Amino acid sequence: MAIIERPSTEIAVAGGATVGVKPSEALGVFKRPGASNSWRDWIVTVDHKKLGIMYGVAAFVFFIIGGIEALLIRLQLMGPDGKVLSADQYNQMFTMHATTMVFLFVMPMVSAFANYFIPLQIGARDVAFPRINAFGFWCWLFGGIFLNTSWFLGGAADGGWFMYAPNSSTLFSPSHGIDFWVLGLQITGIASLTGAINLIVTVLNMRAPGMKLMRMPIFTWMALVVQFLLLFAMPVITVALFLLSFQREFDATFFDVAAGADPLLWQHLFWIFGHPEVYILILPSFGIVSEVIPVFSKKPLFGYPIVAMSGAAIGFVGWGVWAHHMFASGLGPVSVAVFSMATMAIAVPTGVKIVNWIMTMWGGKLQFTTAMLFAIGLVVQFTIGGLSGVTHSVAPSDTQQTDTYYIVAHFHYVLFGGAIFGLFAGFYYWWPKMFRKQLNEGLGKVNFWLMVVGMNMTFGPMHILGLQGQPRRMGVWTEARAGEGFFNIGFWNMIASIGSFILAVGVLMFIINIVYTHKSKRVPIAPLDPWDARSLEWMTSSPPAEHNFDAIPTVNHLDEFFHRKYAEDPNSHEIKQVASAEEVLADLNSRPDEHIHMPSRSYWPILVALALPIICYGLIYNRLLMAVGAAFLLLTMFGWAMEPSTASDDDFDPPAPGEGGGHTKELAPLG
Repeated sequence: MAIIERPSTEIAVAGGATVGVKPSEALGVFKRPGASNSWRDWIVTVDHKKLGIMYGVAAFVFFIIGGIEALLIRLQLMGPDGKVLSADQYNQMFTMHATTMVFLFVMPMVSAFANYFIPLQIGARDVAFPRINAFGFWCWLFGGIFLNTSWFLGGAADGGWFMYAPNSSTLFSPSHGIDFWVLGLQITGIASLTGAINLIVTVLNMRAPGMKLMRMPIFTWMALVVQFLLLFAMPVITVALFLLSFQREFDATFFDVAAGADPLLWQHLFWIFGHPEVYILILPSFGIVSEVIPVFSKKPLFGYPIVAMSGAAIGFVGWGVWAHHMFASGLGPVSVAVFSMATMAIAVPTGVKIVNWIMTMWGGKLQFTTAMLFAIGLVVQFTIGGLSGVTHSVAPSDTQQTDTYYIVAHFHYVLFGGAIFGLFAGFYYWWPKMFRKQLNEGLGKVNFWLMVVGMNMTFGPMHILGLQGQPRRMGVWTEARAGEGFFNIGFWNMIASIGSFILAVGVLMFIINIVYTHKSKRVPIAPLDPWDARSLEWMTSSPPAEHNFDAIPTVNHLDEFFHRKYAEDPNSHEIKQVASAEEVLADLNSRPDEHIHMPSRSYWPILVALALPIICYGLIYNRLLMAVGAAFLLLTMFGWAMEPSTASDDDFDPPAPGEGGGHTKELAPLG
């Protein structure tokens, strides 16, 4: 455990610049021995903010990979008799595109925001289990890398991201691609499960004094619901993956009809996980736009308790709709009727949120920043996706739409127009908090409009293609099936493919914006409170220090930061500013804690996580390698268990005079 002490000679800085207040009111600066930004410090870090950034950077790399896979799919379908990909390559491409976007981009990008901002929003110094947090990140990263090495080792998985039995058996897919898929998701699943437990404990036990559950920011609320969904959903998919891996590796017969088994068992296990998974992906973005819209509407969130409880209701009802993915499998009229009603019911709490967001903007002083545009974009695009989703509650209609491009259109409006637009709103909103600079608004608006146009051009026509009967996993279509007039599938496939490249240019503009913002000397340091924000994460320096707050704030209101800046005039009942953000921060830190206990850095999490892909490579190729990986796992787990809880300060050089954080030296063996 590292102890950070407040030097009596330091004066306050916020975001690297001195605050405009008297020295006696200044923000205390704390320095931790050995704190640095060297590559070694990132490898051994347990700081939730650094881990959040690492999640975000790695997830965005996978986003680019998944996007390239999508472009290859659209190139294949741009015209008749596509020759860009062979049939086998096409199967691999759409399998890995969906897997990458769901498990290696959206889920970890949600983890990036949750890791970085939940402790800040609840007034905590870190998560409950910092080293397990680091272990979760490395597990996910190594799992994602392991999954993608299949491209170079005989071919990737080719059974679709849903991996239906018996198509996922060795009879129909004899290569190792599905083995990589199964084992890679097992590794990333460990990260999801440990992260869920960690964040649940953090939120329930580490909130600042006075922060009741109904004073938490909505993003924290939605993230908490998601962690409970993960806690109960991940064991289900884990069981399914274990059964499939045993069938492929050890000739088990869990889904073998000839042995008396039922392949529908896989579908039930997968979709019991798979439909809560949709809300695991979308609810955090709901939380983000619930933070963004009030700030740029200059109003509190309309119906805060309803928004919080509707998120919990979505999480609860989401467990009862999985079989609407299976209406074509012959479940019977009673099951179909029950799941149809549940599918209708879940539209209610979702619609409530949309009403709350609209009412928040109604009558507000709207500021159309890039973050606000992406938030509004989510409201519009998700509404379209939600309306097409409700049509799936009509069983005859759903049976006809199943496995057509209508389904592809629906879930991309939900997950791209919803989840990813929400994530981009978060990028633009929280960027100055994380990196001290605001992303360029001009480039940001170009980024937004290109993505809006590209998304609707890409996925809008897919409704028409689906209603015309184009199968969702058809790798080639012929001129003879193109049709005529408005329903010409050749025309709409061309439009969809052009739209996908416009969408890609929009994402490229975001990357250009990042490079310009951080390379250009003309971009100034952002103010401490650039948006006039409302929640607690803005009540600290930008970026926050390792310990987040010099003094843990006491919370007396929902939107605590706003209430410290503004008060109601008792005579006119007008809301008037009584303090600037800098003054609020200086007042909070005028009585800083003398000793701040922070978790020690450790290299054991990365070593334990590294053992898992070694075991999995051994399971596929060589049992001796699997034994070596298992031995390495046991040794590293033992080393981690024996690591002293108080180790760290003596293992790092103190900062040299005049140097911000000192230099990291070689870590002594801990334990």
